[in-house]
Formats: sequence, C-alpha cells, structure tokens
Amino acid sequence: MEHTVSLVTPGSIAEELGIERGDVLLSVNGQTPEDVFDYRYLMNEEEVLVLIRKADGEEWELEIEKEYEEDLGMEFENGLMDDYRSCRNKCIFCFIDQLPEGMRRTLYFKDDDSRLSFLQGNYLTLTNMDDRDLDRIIYYKLSPINISFQATNPELRCRMLNNRFAGDILRKVQRLREAGIVMNGQIVLCKGVNDGEELERSIRDLTSFLPELQSVSVVPVGLTRYREGLYPLEPFTEEDACRVLQVIHRWQERIFSEHGVHFIHGGDEWYILAKEPMPEADTYDGYLQLENGVGMVRLLEEEVTEALRGHPGDDRVRRVTVATGVLAAPFLRAHGAKIQEHYPNVQIQVLEVKNEFFGEQITVAGLLTGQDLIAQLKGKDLGDRLLITSSMLKCNEPVFLDDTTVAEVENALQIKIFIVESSGTNLIECMIE
Repeated sequence: MEHTVSLVTPGSIAEELGIERGDVLLSVNGQTPEDVFDYRYLMNEEEVLVLIRKADGEEWELEIEKEYEEDLGMEFENGLMDDYRSCRNKCIFCFIDQLPEGMRRTLYFKDDDSRLSFLQGNYLTLTNMDDRDLDRIIYYKLSPINISFQATNPELRCRMLNNRFAGDILRKVQRLREAGIVMNGQIVLCKGVNDGEELERSIRDLTSFLPELQSVSVVPVGLTRYREGLYPLEPFTEEDACRVLQVIHRWQERIFSEHGVHFIHGGDEWYILAKEPMPEADTYDGYLQLENGVGMVRLLEEEVTEALRGHPGDDRVRRVTVATGVLAAPFLRAHGAKIQEHYPNVQIQVLEVKNEFFGEQITVAGLLTGQDLIAQLKGKDLGDRLLITSSMLKCNEPVFLDDTTVAEVENALQIKIFIVESSGTNLIECMIE
C-alpha cells in the first residue's frame, strides 16, 4: 500500500527537505511501513534514511539527522497508513444496525481495529485478531487497549456477537495481561441476556485480570426506533437499574477491600434511571471511563464548583439557552443555578430536546441531531446565545449526525451557537463571557 502525503507541517523537517503534498513515502531505513505504528517505530531513531517518490516519478533518498522520536512533520491520506479493519460480528445490540437509511456513508462503517483503540479509544471485541495481531500490540506496546467484553461465558458471548470465534476472548486477554498491556473494558448490558447471574459471572472472571485490566464499565444498551427485524431487546426499567447497581456496588466494595480500586463502574444512565445519587468523585478511580458515560455528571459538577471559586461575580447581563438531551437537563439546570448565584443578571434556561430522530429512548445529548434542534427550538425565545455540547458534532467539524451543519441551525433559529467542550470551566465561559 502506498503512503501518499496529504499535509506537510509548516516549519517542519519535511518542509525544509522539499517534501510536498502528493509525494509518496516508499520506505524508511529500507523498510516499507505496514501501518502508522510501523512508521512511528521506524522513525524513533536519530538517523533515518527516507525514500520519497515525487509527483514526476523521480525518487529522492534523504539522509536525515534529527532528535530521537522527533517527527518529520508529514501526515498521510490514510491516517492508519493501512486499510481500516471492519467488524466481523453481528451483535444483537449493535447501534450501527439501528441507524436509519440515508445518513452519511462513514457512519455505517463498523470498525474493530486495535490501532483505533489505541489512537481514538474505540472498543474492540478481539474477534478479528489472530496471534500475529496480538504480537504487534505487544511489540509496539499499544497501551491502553479498550475491550468490549459483554460476557465472559463463551457460549453466551458467541450468541451475543453472532460469531463462533467470540468465546476465545479470555485467552487473548491473558496474553495481553502477561505482556503488561494496560486494558479497560466495557459490558453493554442487554435485559434478560447478559444481566443477572451472567453479569455476576463476568465481573468475577474479569477481576482475575487486575491490575492490567484497570477498569470495566457497565452501560445499558442503546435502543433506537429503527429495530425492525433485529433481536428483540427491551429497555431497562427503574427497578432493573436498581438491581444492576446493587450488583455493581457489592462488587465494588469487595474489589476495593482486596485491590484498593473500585474496578467495576456503572454508567451515569443507571443512576438517573434508578433515581439514585451519583457516586462520589473518588469512587471513579480517576475517571478512566469518561468517554463511556461513566462519571461525566459528577466530574462536571466538581469542575463547575471549582471554577466558580475563581469567579467573584458581577452584574453583567446575559440571556443564555442551553439545549441538551433529556438525561443531562436536570444537572445542567443545577449548574446554571450555581452560576446565577455569582451572576444574578445572567438568565440561563435549559431546554430538553427529545430525540425524535433516533427515538425517545435515546436520551444522551451526544446523539441529538440538527433537525431535532431546529424543530423543537424554532419560535422559542432563546436569548442572546444558544449553547450545545461538542459531543453532538462530528470530530473537528461543525456537522451533526444527520449532516445538518451548525451554520444551518444558526440560520434556522436566528441565533449564535456556542459550542461547549466537556469541562466546567468552558461551560461557565460560554455562559458569561
């Protein structure tokens, strides 16, 4: 596979050497990089020999002296410098299978690539990995790796993933553990499938991989309204959530007494559904599972409280609206009230936006679409500015899941949108500055 340069960083070694966009990297120290990790490994030298093919076909051999681990300043058309590995499973809970037709093509791609787990935090099932793939993880020390377990019962895991090779996961995890690879895990809980005694078994089995497996989150399955022809899954009730949390809390106490960490963590959704208070900050062991919706509510509260200590307050006037999902709305209202104690003339309204696009059982803000924002906020008095979370948007692009742009929502609602990053400090700044 050829590695075509897509970007040369200004002022970099590559620019000084005359490397340009469209040039092709042929080899480093006589070896053709298999993927981005080969490339990085080969570049971790003070002297490298790079072979480049220019647009006219001329080949340049460049002898380069640099600092150890210093990058040349090149990016490539394919970020992995290799084909992305797609998922071989047909999971009964797969969210991508629950997407409607007509969305952008990339949303339907199911990845199961260890390199994306290391680079972006994606979760792997390990079903498409053979011993050579494990060898590469160990050789390049790709750590931490995020693993999607679902169940440790081999037969059940094969059924849940619809993959006859899915039951071999614990052998692979043991190899990674023996090599010192740090891991985090998740269990997507499906009612009547991998809960109850199966959840007990999974937690029991996974504790044996401590401390290399440093945390496991338990999150409820997300169910959209596009499930025709799929495995019949039911939403969890308040009573179900209470039972799940009882299991998690009991295991947390036991594991903490033996290992000094809580290890198994429930997603924020369980506590909201069960109408139970969020755990204290030290229960989250350093918030290892934030991207999985574990501890986000507690951390934001801590950050807002801490940030406000540095704000003496004043009489500035603002009228701000925060648009969010049903799940986060009560907590954001509480944060807004704290901010108003310091800035009494800042009016903050928090509006719940129901997820009509995916279905009302989807309550997280990150899955709201531009068309739902427009439909439910149009005609409302939104004040001076509208705040939304960055999790609603495509990474580094102002585009919602339904391909509506931020500019289109601004135009439809006739208001300036401020995008809030996931921190209490940024939330306060967007509300008052």
